[in-house]
Amino acid sequence: MAYSWFKAFHLIGVVVWFAGLFYMGRLFVYHAEASLQPEPAKSILKSQYELMEKRLYNIITTPGMYVTVVMAIGLISTEPEILKSWWLHAKLGLVLLLIGYHHYCKGIMKKLAKDECQWTGQQFRVFNEAPTVLLISIVLLAVFKNNLPLDLTTWLIAALVVLMAVGIQLYARKRRLDKEKQEQVSTETATIATSAE
Repeated sequence: MAYSWFKAFHLIGVVVWFAGLFYMGRLFVYHAEASLQPEPAKSILKSQYELMEKRLYNIITTPGMYVTVVMAIGLISTEPEILKSWWLHAKLGLVLLLIGYHHYCKGIMKKLAKDECQWTGQQFRVFNEAPTVLLISIVLLAVFKNNLPLDLTTWLIAALVVLMAVGIQLYARKRRLDKEKQEQVSTETATIATSAE
């Protein structure tokens, strides 16, 4: 019975933690792009994103991480022999990377708050994909355990990374073209208004 309780709350912690990490990356994108806005919008947006980031990190993401880790320890305590499994060592290694990512986000928050972060929205979009790759890898290890087909998994994760990179580039291109089109329409509208006078 203890195993089931630990597992249930471990999964709840994972969902909460990843929801926070995924949203944190998006907030970083918006925060970085707010710097490109004219005043007073720039100050208002940056202040709002800073508040949202702090609340998300402290109230959702960090508690989700703690619940995940504590319940994982509880799970392992019910089956200590599992510590001999290679897949669990790999999974724990990925979780350590994820914890590092989590704490790195706090450093980014501090830099954004001090206007010391030089990352662009595009760079944060790429940064935001790291938890996705880690989540997929961790889940595959947890589900397949010792039966994980490593060669196929490696190719699937590599393909996923390539698809994400292509998707991010296509999205950046679309945004650039939309912005150019909007600027062209604004210029044409201004020209028409000037010639009408």
